[in-house]
Amino acid sequence: MSKTLVLAEKPSVAKEIARVMGSHQQHKGYLEGPAYIVTWALGHLVGLAEPEDYDKQYQKWNLDDLPILPDRMRLKVLRESAHQYKTVQHLMKRSDVGALIVATDAAREGELLARWIIHMAGWKKSFQRLWISSQTDRAIREGFSKLRPGKEFDRLYESARCRAEADWMIGLNVTRALTCKFDAQLSAGRVQTPTLGMIMQREQEIRSFRSQDYHTLQIDLGAFQAQWRGKQGDGRLFEAPQVQQLQQKLEGKQASIRELKRSERQEPHPLAYDLTELQRDANRRYGFSAKHTSNVLQKLYEQHKLVTYPRTDSRYLSSDMTDTLKERLTSVAVGPYAPLARPLLRGALNVTRRIVDDSKVSDHHAIIPTEETVLLNRLTADERKLYDLIARRFISLFYPAARYDIVQVTIEAAGEIFHAKGVTVKEQGWKIVYGEQWQDDEDEEQESSSDHTERVDAVQSLPELKQGESHMIQRTLVRNGRTLPPKRYTEAALLSRMEKHGLGTPATRADIIEKLVSSDTIERKGNSLHPTGKGTQLIELVSPQLRTPELTARWEAELERIARGQGKPEPFLQGIREMAASLVSGVKASEVEYKPHNLSHSHCPDCGARMLEKKSKRGKFLICPSEDCGYRRSAEKQLANRRCPQCHKKMEIKDGKAGKYVQCLSCGITEVLNKDGARPVKKREQQKLVKQFEQKEEFGSNLGDLLKAALQNKSDEA
Repeated sequence: MSKTLVLAEKPSVAKEIARVMGSHQQHKGYLEGPAYIVTWALGHLVGLAEPEDYDKQYQKWNLDDLPILPDRMRLKVLRESAHQYKTVQHLMKRSDVGALIVATDAAREGELLARWIIHMAGWKKSFQRLWISSQTDRAIREGFSKLRPGKEFDRLYESARCRAEADWMIGLNVTRALTCKFDAQLSAGRVQTPTLGMIMQREQEIRSFRSQDYHTLQIDLGAFQAQWRGKQGDGRLFEAPQVQQLQQKLEGKQASIRELKRSERQEPHPLAYDLTELQRDANRRYGFSAKHTSNVLQKLYEQHKLVTYPRTDSRYLSSDMTDTLKERLTSVAVGPYAPLARPLLRGALNVTRRIVDDSKVSDHHAIIPTEETVLLNRLTADERKLYDLIARRFISLFYPAARYDIVQVTIEAAGEIFHAKGVTVKEQGWKIVYGEQWQDDEDEEQESSSDHTERVDAVQSLPELKQGESHMIQRTLVRNGRTLPPKRYTEAALLSRMEKHGLGTPATRADIIEKLVSSDTIERKGNSLHPTGKGTQLIELVSPQLRTPELTARWEAELERIARGQGKPEPFLQGIREMAASLVSGVKASEVEYKPHNLSHSHCPDCGARMLEKKSKRGKFLICPSEDCGYRRSAEKQLANRRCPQCHKKMEIKDGKAGKYVQCLSCGITEVLNKDGARPVKKREQQKLVKQFEQKEEFGSNLGDLLKAALQNKSDEA
């Protein structure tokens, strides 16, 4: 009997498919059953060949050899996973294997890695595609009953192939050119360089910003207050004499209500999550990096089977899911979500176009809970936080809009215009799902206090007002402020900018940020991203075309056209070849000088060169910049006055996520330092200090002190 081979992307997914489809016999690298043989990749088993695979002379990096632009890109089996590739290749050539099902991730990258394996292994027959959005038993069975022809995804594969080859040609050539030209480890890429460019542009805006003092003026009308605004709508006054003149002008004057606008505002529920929006929210609320969010979300999807496919760019659901929504809501209705979800289950769900819209669903729908009942006690703290975001967002989809009554008042006094605003909540609607947790998203990437007017029409409770009525100005209130520079990007804000300019995909943006951090071109300080000295210089070394997101955005748009069948691969790749050659020529002709930002004062004992200081997970270390030398050692130790309580040696000062700490490397004892670098005061020392500085004070005149005095007198008399 002929068997069907199933190729999954990773072992964990393969084991779940094998369990559901009855393949229980375990072998090295695959699971077998009566009808199905289930094997797996380990991510990419096959990749694009390296330059030295085309010609051995490329093994040594040389500026004169660039650009390296093969006419036809070759593939190679990746050495680190060659053993698993041999297993997959052997299974594809087994005589009893008559059909193939590709069950890699239902996305562009999953399609690419499967096609490269198929091509390298020499599979000539047609194949079918398993395209599912969750890992539940039900989803797997339904997916196997609705397998799709592999050729339906040829355009998706071509788009993925073009992306990979473009990254190879641009990234490899420009990185080699920069490294050879400036004799330093410098990397550039089609997406990472314009991302660094945006961070550097914001840094330049901050550095060139000049802060100014300003004042705002309010009038107190007894029952409410109103804010002054100029003719351009700005409520800030930059000249102190102007403020004093206004105060004198308004003193004792009547203010009349010139205009009164009442309106009802409806705020609909937010859309369901796609990956980028979830990464933004997790960063804003919990400080999660985009990469950490992706990793935790992958566990919720694969291990716990609680959420649908994570790497999606859609925020809507498809119409074929409508019948499953109540079941998904039932699975969520546990613990803190039960009182929110159960009222919805009593009647028909209000499914609108803000929830279900086939025209806005591409490869995958939005991230929502699956039909699996959640057991919250089995989730880690971070998994529970992320699941909470997804569950509350899903429940909120079926609640009505929040409704407000808004009153906007325009007031005239002494020829000046003032404004006041009042809001009354009529119906909380979907906001009841979040309680006090909900906060309106700030448009962080555009926020700039230099040209940002203070919230002059701050919301307040207004009394009943009528147009034309007058109120006496009881006093004027002046507040002082200072203009602030634009904020540095957080990961949430950077993800928004990357999405806006089409840099990367939801699946790759987190890795791009991590690559910039690991290559020491940016660094995290708290929740903000700062360019390093290396990043500041690097952005000046690359072509201006590659610094800005416009060029990469055009490439991304063309890749999307190829995926939809509206564009062709070869013209796109020809354009990439020409651009790579142009970028390399620009580096060769550059006269800019690069100075390593991390030169230490230590010299290499072997060749005498000044060593570079670098960071790793285990702390700082020094490395010789000379390629022929390669000498490295740990950086100089910074010793504290604190001694180890066990061996009594001086402890080392180290930097951690929570701040500085001291550690004895031989004993493993660790203590947290205070912000000023001193060790924490122990309890016994605290008691000594209290006794030393304790002073008996006379009783005061408040009621508590008088009662204490009375009780003390009573005890003395007794």
